[in-house]
Amino acid sequence: MSATTTRRSFLVMTGVGLGLAPAAPTLAQDDIDVPTVPPPKFATVLFEGKDLSAWVARNGGTAGWKAMGGYMEVVPGSGDILTKQTFDDFQLHLEFWLPYLPEAKGQARANSGVYLQGRYEIQVLDSYGLQSKENDCGAIYGIAAPLFNACKKPQVWQKYDVAFRAPRFDVSGLLTEKARVTVVQNSVMIHDNLELPSTTGGELDKQIEKPGPILLQDHGNLVRYRNIWIIPVK
Repeated sequence: MSATTTRRSFLVMTGVGLGLAPAAPTLAQDDIDVPTVPPPKFATVLFEGKDLSAWVARNGGTAGWKAMGGYMEVVPGSGDILTKQTFDDFQLHLEFWLPYLPEAKGQARANSGVYLQGRYEIQVLDSYGLQSKENDCGAIYGIAAPLFNACKKPQVWQKYDVAFRAPRFDVSGLLTEKARVTVVQNSVMIHDNLELPSTTGGELDKQIEKPGPILLQDHGNLVRYRNIWIIPVK
């Protein structure tokens, strides 16, 4: 079996991006860390818990976040970080942890974001127990609220599994299909093959015809990430 076939088979086996009907979430373990999901042999590891060698700052300089204890943590004011590699279609896995900020409200509650191709943000925020809106955790920022609020409590490790399909263009460069995304948060499908009508605010650029990196946002809070890996799909 070829590597490409293996990658596609993995996407099928996980059920991600197949238009499956989402089921209502069960959050009885909302105060328990998600188990770490080891990367498959054919995955590209973007962060294994030791260093930020796969990442740079927005200006191309050294990534300003810190790596310790098996995770990376935002250094507020150091800026966003992005992968050195760029990607077209892919499956992405990452795990995140949010600080508990009981006095904070709205977008000040442990804010960060995961940008697909540096252009489409999946919001990271402490939205535990809220009625999710288009700017809450799991939202495609400003475009679509998650189908369900699948958040765990802050100070608990959570995970996103994302299947992303890049925009399609014809031979003349005309856009024929917009980007699409399926997102599973903590094993609950929160976006099901969603069409993305545009890039989201804070994007790296609007050059949707090109591959792009994974970008993690510095929004001034001590958000942590671990176990980040990606499977490019050809």
